[in-house]
Amino acid sequence: MRIFVALRPSEAFRRALSVLQDRLREAGVAGRYLDPSSLHLTLAFIGEWQDNIASLLPAVDSPFSIVLSCLGFFPEAKVLWAGTESSEDLNRLAGRVRQNLAEKGIPFDAKKFTPHITLVRKPVIPEGKILSEISIPPASMIVDEVCLYRSDHEENGMVYSVIGSTLRTSGES
Repeated sequence: MRIFVALRPSEAFRRALSVLQDRLREAGVAGRYLDPSSLHLTLAFIGEWQDNIASLLPAVDSPFSIVLSCLGFFPEAKVLWAGTESSEDLNRLAGRVRQNLAEKGIPFDAKKFTPHITLVRKPVIPEGKILSEISIPPASMIVDEVCLYRSDHEENGMVYSVIGSTLRTSGES
């Protein structure tokens, strides 16, 4: 199975991301838009791994806030994304996730952590359109959970499912 560790946006944060996707569409940006229910902020991408490693996820000792702040583009990956304000707490959490994986010998993509939420794959941005001109809806969320996701390729693209979490409520994992 193909897995990664990520943050699941709150409903309010997800709605703001959906509004941002609508603003991109209105600005003429074409591409493969991710379904709002699939949006997430990756802390560590693992890839193919047979075991459910949710037990290795660190708990969020002290919940903290992240704030939606910008749009960005990874040309090599052909990905248009939403970013968050710089956060030492978020950087520390990503570091703990990666350290836990490394200590258990679980390979992961070790690229520098850049907090982002993919909005559009293979975007086509109209000539002369400057992404910084698109207004970012105000949004913040409390980070109190780390999730293990599985990604499955289906007819309409990738589908992401939470298969484990550090937040346990009502006996769920």
